[in-house]
Amino acid sequence: MTPAALRGGAPAVKPLALACAFAFSSLLSVAATAQDDPSTVVITGARFPSEPALQPIGATVITRDDIRRAGAGDVNAAIRKIGGVFGRQGLDGSPDFALDLRGFGTNSAQNMVIMVDGVRLNENELANTVLSTIPIDSVERIEIVRGGNSVLYGEGATGGVIQIVTRRASAQGIHGSVFAEGGRFRQHDVRASLSAVTGDVGADLSVARQGTENYRRNNDFDQTSFSLGVQTRFTGGRAGLRVESARQDSRLPGSLTLAQFEDDPRQTFTALDFGSLDTDRASAFAEYRLGAVDLAAELSHRERNVRSNYLTGFTSINAYDGRQDQFSPRARWASDVHGMLNELVVGVDAIRWKRKTTSDYSSADASQTSKAVYFRDELRFDPAHDGRLALGARHETFDKDVVDARAGLPAEDRSQSQNAWEAQASYRVRPLLELYAKAGQSYRVANVDENGYRSSVDILKPQTSHDLELGATLGDGTRKLTARAFRHRLRNEIFYDPTAGAFGANTNLDPTRREGVEIDAEAAIAAGWRASAHLQHVTAKFTDGPNAGREMVLVPKNVLTARLSWLPGDGQSADLGAQWVDGQRYGDDFSNGCSARIPSYATFDARYAITLGRWELAATGLNLADRHYFSNAFSCRAGIYPSDGRQLKLSARYDF
Repeated sequence: MTPAALRGGAPAVKPLALACAFAFSSLLSVAATAQDDPSTVVITGARFPSEPALQPIGATVITRDDIRRAGAGDVNAAIRKIGGVFGRQGLDGSPDFALDLRGFGTNSAQNMVIMVDGVRLNENELANTVLSTIPIDSVERIEIVRGGNSVLYGEGATGGVIQIVTRRASAQGIHGSVFAEGGRFRQHDVRASLSAVTGDVGADLSVARQGTENYRRNNDFDQTSFSLGVQTRFTGGRAGLRVESARQDSRLPGSLTLAQFEDDPRQTFTALDFGSLDTDRASAFAEYRLGAVDLAAELSHRERNVRSNYLTGFTSINAYDGRQDQFSPRARWASDVHGMLNELVVGVDAIRWKRKTTSDYSSADASQTSKAVYFRDELRFDPAHDGRLALGARHETFDKDVVDARAGLPAEDRSQSQNAWEAQASYRVRPLLELYAKAGQSYRVANVDENGYRSSVDILKPQTSHDLELGATLGDGTRKLTARAFRHRLRNEIFYDPTAGAFGANTNLDPTRREGVEIDAEAAIAAGWRASAHLQHVTAKFTDGPNAGREMVLVPKNVLTARLSWLPGDGQSADLGAQWVDGQRYGDDFSNGCSARIPSYATFDARYAITLGRWELAATGLNLADRHYFSNAFSCRAGIYPSDGRQLKLSARYDF
């Protein structure tokens, strides 16, 4: 089963859905007696809008204005270009690169959590989280918190958490925009957004149609997406609904050998292969203040239907139909303890996931139910120096069931449980200098695909990581420098080992470690000019066993991202970005025996825009030097998925 095939739904989860609906409707009925709370949400802290003094330590925030200025056409591109997160070229024609926080290589998607409006988007399978289905015009901000976060966000949060917060209409009246873009490789992007607010009720709508032939042959991509949100405010709180839907069609160009790449990186040898992805999401939220306690909850349902058709050579036609339901109620009590601000958060996460596979080799029905309870307490003990201390813990249980009659395997019913903890402290030792430290334990469990093709008789053991981070922040809003030193010591890391057995298998590795340094810098360097940069240096190695001292695969040691923005205030704007990625081991080079590495590369992008009344006209260029490179290769000098060549685009936007 290839990663491209695993973009994946199943029978309804009626008992959980009914229980969630009852609990959520009860919360809404309590809240319905309420009036407007005009507080402005800037950062999401412990899964609640943060008190200004308790905003999350070390978070990177990408605003709606940042996204527009950089010309990012999708959420994934915004995270890479503005947030400095390394992304690896995907296997199809979509813009969904494999994002990697802190060097987890092939399994990077399984070692970070992605949330949209408090709802978890990760799948219980070997698939990257699909972000291109979120209309970019519906996004208000993106928050990136690096490092272990399993206490608040559960399994898979060792590398960090990315939270996407969608826009909630606030300005009275009707407002909107239309956008059209065209570029090289027959790229086109047409979007429209509309928001309307009357009294305490608001709604927003975003629709988009995107398509391109892409850089490689047989790599066409076409997508339509839709998002509708409605919310209302009342005394003490607010509540709302959001419905999203997307349809994708992709041609699958396959991989190349190094010799083929050097001869013609645009060629394909799988001219008949194609696939599709349909996703539908519905979510509801409610927030209510009851005395000194804030209550909140999200209820969500997601369906995902994937089709892959491999018709070149060996024929394989596959269907994956999945669905996921989540209910996440929680409470926060902010209080004064002898003049110190204290924030206590307690919550529950209940998730039910199912998938039905239909293919020549499998008719598996797989499901996973997880239930978690967590708490986190944060104390601001010295307001004069922003002294803060936080402690938290989480317990989560997993029930896994798989039945596959076609494969001739016995039914499996297994249970696992895991614990996470964290301790954090920060202190402002000088007016412009803050120091902080974090320690904790995070975890993840093997997903259905990893357990489906494993090296052990029983299901794979849970992966645990002991996380440590030390950091410092120097400066203010005008000039700011943040440096972090981190270490993740992993036991039973879950990974595909090509040397296991005759053909390789998913297994629990010998002990491994990720350690390194991250530096974020931003500064207003002159009137109308602003610069920012992000550096990640990480070493990923085995620390024990026969591979001790060897490097992990598909992990660049250094990634440097820099941006320069020009906003003179006369309706013009310009944005220039650069990224340099160090060399890395090929995907199957566990022994570090391949004499070659994936070469390092540097790319440049730029955008210039001018505003004329309600119109904005812009020109955008990607990979301006037309560098031929690749960031994804699964075999030594082979299994290569080339990255895109130079792309030039022109766009027009009308705001009303």
